[in-house]
Amino acid sequence: MRPLASIAALLLLLSPGFAQSHTKRLILKDGSYQSITEYQIQGDNVHYRSAERYQWEDIPKNLIDWEATDKYNANPVKNDRSREQRDVQEANDVETAKSEEVAPTVAQNLRLPDSTFGGVYLLDKWHGRPELAEIVQNGAELTGGSHKNVLHVALGSQRKVIELTDAHARVQSHVTMPVFYLCVEGSNPVNVATQYRIVRVQPNEARHTRTIATVDTKISGKTNESQKFVPSSVAKVNRGAWIKVMPNQPIEPGEYAVVEMLSDTEVNSYVWDFGVNPSAPENPNPKLPTP
Repeated sequence: MRPLASIAALLLLLSPGFAQSHTKRLILKDGSYQSITEYQIQGDNVHYRSAERYQWEDIPKNLIDWEATDKYNANPVKNDRSREQRDVQEANDVETAKSEEVAPTVAQNLRLPDSTFGGVYLLDKWHGRPELAEIVQNGAELTGGSHKNVLHVALGSQRKVIELTDAHARVQSHVTMPVFYLCVEGSNPVNVATQYRIVRVQPNEARHTRTIATVDTKISGKTNESQKFVPSSVAKVNRGAWIKVMPNQPIEPGEYAVVEMLSDTEVNSYVWDFGVNPSAPENPNPKLPTP
């Protein structure tokens, strides 16, 4: 009867892990390699036994990167594990980058929804905790013009305004540096820096409405532009579909809106309105960080 120790040794020799530990490589100068069990240098060729095809083959000696080959074969098991770890890490990095394009991380453990669903969100803080509050587009009434959904203002024409028919925005920012993320269906901006802008909204307490007082006869002109628009930065996020809009400096408490510029002289009268009020209640149904 064969001793148990000899049987265990035979099983070890036949195990995949043991075979891999004795598998070496001939690393070529182009970065590829041949998995081998052994090799011999015969003149200008290398005579090796393939670990994949289990037969003897030959390759020109001058194609081998001997420095890399010797370095790898000094400890093939350790180098195999290191390479596997690098491959896993590289694959994870690629997946993370793709995921960040679709649903960017905007705060610790807090991500935007998949861009497939889109939407407009305010990055807010409630008692120090980051939250995402969705802003639903608010349709406004146009006064002084004939267009229903688009406010067209020609240079030299009379003043026209967009009026929101409620006293306050549903969503309130508790910070004075609100950040907005937009992924709007059908939006194909030529220049995102000029397509979306933040405007100050003027409340009308007597009428319980809010007027976008920044819309003037020269909406695209430089004259008094600082009185119409809040200086802001607009940029794409991670080369994906999401667009980030934020003021360049803290803004005063009050009512505001993010507007879409359809052209130099046209504004979409459907806006994303919000307020800045540090003492306001928490926004309804916010998206919270994932534990």
